Amino acid sequence: MAAANGQQQQNDSSSGGGGGYRSNVRNPPYLPTPTERLSLLAYPAILAFGTLFSVLSPETRAAPYDAGRQSHAQDHTAPSYFARKDNLLNVLFVKRGWAWVTAAFVAFALFGHPALLASARRRIHAATRWALVTACWVLVTQWCFGPPLIDRGFRITGGRCRAAHEAVAEEGVGAAATKDVFTAAACRAAGGRWSGGHDISGHVFLLVLGSYFLAQEVGWVLVRAGALARSAGVREERCVVMPDGAVKGAGVEAERDGEGGGGGGAYDPALGLAGRFAVAVIVLCLWMLLMTAIYFHTWFEKFTGLVVAMMAIYGVYFVPRFVPALRPFVGLPGI
Repeated sequence: MAAANGQQQQNDSSSGGGGGYRSNVRNPPYLPTPTERLSLLAYPAILAFGTLFSVLSPETRAAPYDAGRQSHAQDHTAPSYFARKDNLLNVLFVKRGWAWVTAAFVAFALFGHPALLASARRRIHAATRWALVTACWVLVTQWCFGPPLIDRGFRITGGRCRAAHEAVAEEGVGAAATKDVFTAAACRAAGGRWSGGHDISGHVFLLVLGSYFLAQEVGWVLVRAGALARSAGVREERCVVMPDGAVKGAGVEAERDGEGGGGGGAYDPALGLAGRFAVAVIVLCLWMLLMTAIYFHTWFEKFTGLVVAMMAIYGVYFVPRFVPALRPFVGLPGI
């Protein structure tokens, strides 16, 4: 009888501290939850499908790869509108991708779900995570105390700016001078092109990082509020390491702050306009990720872009689960 009571208490403690987590087998804090694993696996699945399609499709298979443009050389209208770098989604969405991701996040944070609007602390933590993810984007693709990490990696692996023949003849500069061009943008401005090194796919990095950032920020707010939990059976699955080393359900963080396990009791099955905007940006990111997988970059460039994005995602969204000192500053989405 005593053993049975002890087992019942263990099961109760396993479910009660997790905000709906029903199993006495906890998800390791340093690993994605089962739901998160499915969402993360979508990215390599999209890239693998796109790469396989580009290999098997007669149009793309017959097109030579242009390393300078990071794409397969195509006729202006073939084989697809999305194979052209000047397609509208690439020009207006991908090239300004982080602005769209930020706009969707700000809209959701300011005008989104009531569970997020009810807590200033949640909004501050969400803004901190946005700042961290944005810093990753800046360091990798824009600026890292000089050239961004993508350009640094290109040069470390033997790449350089090969000046166009016309620019060399006009300016009277030799090949040695082109070695002083450190960024892809400066190389293009000088009339040259990157050549020789490994170019991490910035498109893949941006699209994976931006879409998963929005999925985490929107998804867990809805789960904690009960919208997805009641409509699709999704429960809080995350676990965290407490300061005393104990592993508990992530809902204990909200309970400790007096906010309960359900986002302040707010239940709203509708995403609202801000939530729909965020979902639309996620869908566009996934679509353009597929187009990138089919028509642009080599498979290894796409793979390294995915790996770098996953490293940033893990640092922002998973490390705080098992490093308690970070959670007062970064928090967890929806908590």
